[in-house]
Amino acid sequence: MKDDSVKKFLELIKKSRRGKLKIYIGMSAGVGKTYRMLQESHALLRSGIDVCIGYVETHKRAETEALVAGLPLIPRKNIFYRGKEIDEMDLQGILNRHPEIVVVDELAHTNAEGSKNAKRWQDVFDLLEAGISVISAVNIQHLESINEEIEHITGINVTERIPDKILEIADEIVNIDLTADELVTRLKEGKIYDKSKIERALENFFQADKILQLRELALKEVVHQVERKIQTEIPKSIKLRPERFLACISSNAETAGVVIRKTARLASYYRSPWVVLYVQSDAESFDKIKLDKQRHLINHFKLATELGAEVIKIKSNQVTQSIINMATEKEITTICIGKPHLNIFQVIMRTAIFNQLLRNLASQEIDLVILS
Repeated sequence: MKDDSVKKFLELIKKSRRGKLKIYIGMSAGVGKTYRMLQESHALLRSGIDVCIGYVETHKRAETEALVAGLPLIPRKNIFYRGKEIDEMDLQGILNRHPEIVVVDELAHTNAEGSKNAKRWQDVFDLLEAGISVISAVNIQHLESINEEIEHITGINVTERIPDKILEIADEIVNIDLTADELVTRLKEGKIYDKSKIERALENFFQADKILQLRELALKEVVHQVERKIQTEIPKSIKLRPERFLACISSNAETAGVVIRKTARLASYYRSPWVVLYVQSDAESFDKIKLDKQRHLINHFKLATELGAEVIKIKSNQVTQSIINMATEKEITTICIGKPHLNIFQVIMRTAIFNQLLRNLASQEIDLVILS
């Protein structure tokens, strides 16, 4: 037991020492990912942070090359493969130099044979484990999980890919976004490719419909990662909860339809998920209520489903507790009930169930809406 405790503590220390990862993501080449990384590096350097360039690919873009000047650079290493000399990022050189932050471009790059790791994203893992923070960049088309979608959009099978887990471990993801028109303008001005490649690029990859689809994928991915971080990292006590509605109905035909329709309107307004709950007590078992009530109840279940609700039926005599349990399980923010037949103040004064419900809701910060 003691060894396990020590092991867990060491793992916590190791995790806290791990470097941070920031990824700039874009819909295609030329949106300005490398440019933004270099701008950030200059700002960090001015703030006294030890930042170095581990690997940057400028693609001979004048604006980008101008930003490399003045930044500390860790020289690349030469690897000889099949009679050719290949420049690669010097992973060991970065580890030895051990800057606070290193810029590593082209995250999906495949390393030359003879390198420690087959892929650059694996190099980034090693740097993070060594306590070095990394700023990197990648295009959306290199993401493994949407490879088939990318091929369908572009007609190109992208062979250099990164696993989705890279984005999942990133501490920060920044989408570099341009409109299709802005991107095409940059291409025509020679700011992305050499002039000899511009015409071919316009005929293939840089078509408005393809750019729009890739842009949508990039935006969706960043939103997905932000939502995932909110769910996993922000304590529920301080999290901004999305609206979720719970409509509570009984076999009373007059109120059930009103509650369902009005809750549907509220959920539609907030674009929120909603649940219809029917708690069947012994007093409401089908052998004790009239056939017309049973028929109305079934029709109300059908109506709720058609309006987009999740319908849940529970058998219990603990009506209040069943409602509270469901509200907790489904992370409900607002409970909707029908107007009681008695004067509302009489209900509050006389009904123990209603009092219990109010006390529970107040403690959980759940709103109660009584629909007339």
